[in-house]
Amino acid sequence: MTPDKTEQRAVISLASLYALRMLGLFMVLPVMMLEGEQLEGATPQLLGLAMGVYGLTQALLQIPAGALSDRIGRKPVIIGGLLIFALGSVIAATSDSVWGVIIGRALQGGGAIASAIMALVTDLTREEHRMKAMASIGASIGLSFSVALILGPWLASFGGLHLIFAVTAVLAIGGVLVTLWVIPAPPAKQHRDASAALPVIVEQLKNRRMWPLNLGIFLLHALMVAIFVAIPAQLVEAGLTANHHSWLYLPVLLVAFVLMVPLIIIAEKRQRMKGVVITGSLIIAAALLLMGTASSLWHWIVLLLLYFWGFNLMEASLPSWLSKIAPAGAKGSAMGIYSSMQFLGAFFGGSIGGWVLSQYGAPILFVGLGALVVLWALLMSQTNAPRHLVSVRLPGHRHLDNSALASLEALPGVAEALYLPAEDAVYLKVSADEFSREDALTLIESTGEKHGSQC
Repeated sequence: MTPDKTEQRAVISLASLYALRMLGLFMVLPVMMLEGEQLEGATPQLLGLAMGVYGLTQALLQIPAGALSDRIGRKPVIIGGLLIFALGSVIAATSDSVWGVIIGRALQGGGAIASAIMALVTDLTREEHRMKAMASIGASIGLSFSVALILGPWLASFGGLHLIFAVTAVLAIGGVLVTLWVIPAPPAKQHRDASAALPVIVEQLKNRRMWPLNLGIFLLHALMVAIFVAIPAQLVEAGLTANHHSWLYLPVLLVAFVLMVPLIIIAEKRQRMKGVVITGSLIIAAALLLMGTASSLWHWIVLLLLYFWGFNLMEASLPSWLSKIAPAGAKGSAMGIYSSMQFLGAFFGGSIGGWVLSQYGAPILFVGLGALVVLWALLMSQTNAPRHLVSVRLPGHRHLDNSALASLEALPGVAEALYLPAEDAVYLKVSADEFSREDALTLIESTGEKHGSQC
């Protein structure tokens, strides 16, 4: 069964919306430290803060924004978030001081619509198509990051940071129009695999199995912002003028993506997730440690290729690992914590990266980051490899009891079952190769018939 036209339109428009917003956040990364020198009051530490401060407001507001969308609807939250994002972009575009840019970037992060978009994907797609829809959103994020690294230096060559932020504001307003006129507005659905719930968040904060992954994404995005505190100036020193940085990032990112694909296939199809994640982390660590001694442009080309290869591997693998080990009915809350850690990492990476650069220089920054990645790889080596399970949500029945849940857990491929009466839904963790959706639905329906005949 293929998605209908409404589902296809919804997924394409929501993926585009997410990608355009992330594009606006990421475009400044490769140019802030060079173009920002012209801002009044600029220092390496404050420019680093300007790069990463969006992560702080995003981390603080994304879970509350998702909860608000459950109450007042997805579209009002998305439109409000995009307008806040546009306002932040205008403030940054019209500011000549570093503090104005910091305020603008903080507002950009305050337009936290990620949770509402993911919840709307759930509202607009059927269960059997949801995995593909979420994968499309994930792919759009990765694509937006790559495009941002190429587009940012190109736009800066015409109009500096002012032009980048102005384009970002236009993209945000375009997103509002798409939300109003293109994306359908269905009633909100409760779905624990797509949105966070406060009691479950508290439980998952105590779940020790999640924290190596939460720390991993925190570190990965801290690195992402911190290295761009130093790399643009290093490329200029190596002989590559700022307006040509796009021509370096383009082939490097393309080759890194091609190199990533076979290892992702090995991780998923051959169930070697742990080995691939550790491999990716060690590739990143090697690149960072060698960046401390890089001197020529060719050194930087090779090391950036290694870095983005490892980065792409971990960026794709860590959320997949988390979705495999998140308990039944807790995936949305676990992903909410994970995403908050991701954005907090960006904030700390920019803030601390700028301070280390100003106090100790680029080589110490790179070597210090590399050492942190090695420590995290050692932590992951002591972590159990994930079972390759997927989350499934099935319609429940008001009479579903513990014996029925036990019968569901006894089905081939079912590892865990949870019934939520408030949603009248059953959440399962299953092995996709062994699980039969039809058998599970038959069991649930027969339970309902049995209880119905006794009434």
